[in-house]
Amino acid sequence: MGMVEGPGERRGTKKKQRRHRRIGLSLDMTPMVDVAFLLLTFFMLTTTFSKANTMEINIPPATGEVKVAGSNVMTLRITEEGVAYCSLGDERPLRIPLYDGGELRRLSLSADLRSLLRRETAVNSKLVIVVKISNRARYRNLVDIIDELNLMKIDRFSLDDYTLEDDLFIKKAA
Repeated sequence: MGMVEGPGERRGTKKKQRRHRRIGLSLDMTPMVDVAFLLLTFFMLTTTFSKANTMEINIPPATGEVKVAGSNVMTLRITEEGVAYCSLGDERPLRIPLYDGGELRRLSLSADLRSLLRRETAVNSKLVIVVKISNRARYRNLVDIIDELNLMKIDRFSLDDYTLEDDLFIKKAA
């Protein structure tokens, strides 16, 4: 049992004053410790911890290839300037800014890109979107594109490497 005892000291130093003895004080600390631990366990059990924001990505098996017609493939190339180049098959790519007004701090993709993705997926249900992002582009751009595809319920997309051929393809189109 935890106890706090007060000192039994005397007051007054002059001879003429009467000396008073202090009564010893005994305080039991056990109930206070019990309450503290009860509150601690209550708050630990009732609070929710922050949940990690994760994105599920299904990776295809390493063996085997899937053949898709060229007309069913839309390639979305993202450059370091925050510009998307969309091409259906081997067509000339369209230059679309990734964010409205060219601002990189916007939270959503540009309305032009969203409407293009909606229109093309509505026309062709077998459409596969291949996202190629430059090595010098921001990681946030890739996350925003994948988030937007998930919000639009487009689940047929793939990530691919951005190569020098993609740079040449964009330069020819410009």
